Amino acid sequence: MSLIRKFATVASGTLLSRVFGFTREMLMAAALGTGPVADAFNAAFQFPNTFRRLFAEGAFNTAFVPLFAKEIEANGNDGAKKFSEEVFGVLFSVLVLLTILMELAMPLLVSTIVAPGFADDPAKFDLTVALATVMFPYLMCMSLAAMMSGMLNSLRRYFAAALAPVFLNVILIAVLVYAWYDGYDELKVGYALAWGVLVAGLVQLAIVWGAVRHAGISIGFRRPRFTPNVRRLLWLAFPAAITGGITQINQLIGTAIASGQASAVSSLAYADRVYQLPLGVVGIAVAIVLLPELARALKAGNLKEAANLQNRSVEFTLFLTLPAAAALLVMSEPIVRVLYERGAFAASNGTPMVAAILAIFGLGLPAFVLIKAFTPGYFAREDTRTPMAFAAISVAVNISAALALFPSMGAPGIAVASALAGWVNAALLLGMLIRRGHWGSDIPLFTRIPRLVLAAAVMAGFLYFAVRYLAAYLAPATPVHVQAATLAMLIVAAAIVYFAVAFGIGGADAGMVRRSLRRGPAKPREETEEPPLE
Repeated sequence: MSLIRKFATVASGTLLSRVFGFTREMLMAAALGTGPVADAFNAAFQFPNTFRRLFAEGAFNTAFVPLFAKEIEANGNDGAKKFSEEVFGVLFSVLVLLTILMELAMPLLVSTIVAPGFADDPAKFDLTVALATVMFPYLMCMSLAAMMSGMLNSLRRYFAAALAPVFLNVILIAVLVYAWYDGYDELKVGYALAWGVLVAGLVQLAIVWGAVRHAGISIGFRRPRFTPNVRRLLWLAFPAAITGGITQINQLIGTAIASGQASAVSSLAYADRVYQLPLGVVGIAVAIVLLPELARALKAGNLKEAANLQNRSVEFTLFLTLPAAAALLVMSEPIVRVLYERGAFAASNGTPMVAAILAIFGLGLPAFVLIKAFTPGYFAREDTRTPMAFAAISVAVNISAALALFPSMGAPGIAVASALAGWVNAALLLGMLIRRGHWGSDIPLFTRIPRLVLAAAVMAGFLYFAVRYLAAYLAPATPVHVQAATLAMLIVAAAIVYFAVAFGIGGADAGMVRRSLRRGPAKPREETEEPPLE
């Protein structure tokens, strides 16, 4: 399967999840607005979600996947099955212990880490503790599911792992629709959503577990033992968890700081959902596909193939991400109004705040996506400590900037800090890859990047004037279907402008796509005719 087809397979599942995620957020905004229950739910859900991305997606899509992929190359499915059973036994035992400890310590965790600003509001604090207690076992389900997803990705079976997250949004949408039908108040909606999250975790685990069995690997439970393979995984997993979850760490820090201001937590959450669409569809899809492909190429000794994979991935991500970033920057307010401005959200007048945050996230979007493209260059070489050090620097930048800007800017200051930290992290990752000689010189890539930036700038200029020209059709008093149709027309027109300029000035061409259309498994260096770096 070609690299672009693999990207498309993962991205299609992720896109479906994000579309349902938008629907979920629209219903949630209408039901809860940016009030105290919305703040409590978003803060409570952020906690297990962060742990999931740290210890599940972060560790297993970066530390587990290269080891599992190499085990398949070296010992076939039998060796991979033995390795996965060893890991499963340890992971399951650790998760049970962690879940019990976290449940018992939840009041302390909420008051010190999750939302310290809620301590001044006992009702909001108690609700956050209760919701987090219900939702935290979701971490256990999703950590095990992430392991199964990593196995599927290594086996080049991408779709089930990409599709499973859709069910979180499907179940929460069903909860919100039923709550509306039955006339739930905001408090009952909050509790219903929390239980829905837990059920969704169980469903997602069942889906990927079944897909792994269908792929020919049936995992049995083994007594937890720290075998050499498990010790190697743990040695790699801790820094990989920190690095792979750096965006989530920064979001958790932002949530903790934002808890000191009413509505700030939910405003950040609503803006995050919008910019997660391009980040998830492009950045995460590239990272998921690129890591096992890089690991295989390096295992085969095919260094030029590895360099070509990295360059083409960056080229592809920037080609799709730069216009998305420009659109978020220029027309964030119409986007937020069409998606969220109804019900309780409209009553709370949350649009200006969420739009300001979203525009700033747009400035950081290319950096967040590039991080996903750069880190596999380290993880595929089993170097998880260097990116962890860069992640620590990024966190320090984020905390310092957020604390400095929040008193004067409020929630938008936290978004500025997050974007700044993202660019610092991306620059450090690229700089070290170049210094070590792990980033091949690629003149076409370096000549295309300025042209893609110019094409995105032209598109942004077009949108700037078009939004003002069509302001009457995007105004709050205009019927929502007219606003939505106008916004859709603007997006289509902007895409036409961007692609026309990008192809017209040489920022992209048909060969850029064709280069990745036909690629088989990486072969050993002596058996492989090296592809040109073009």
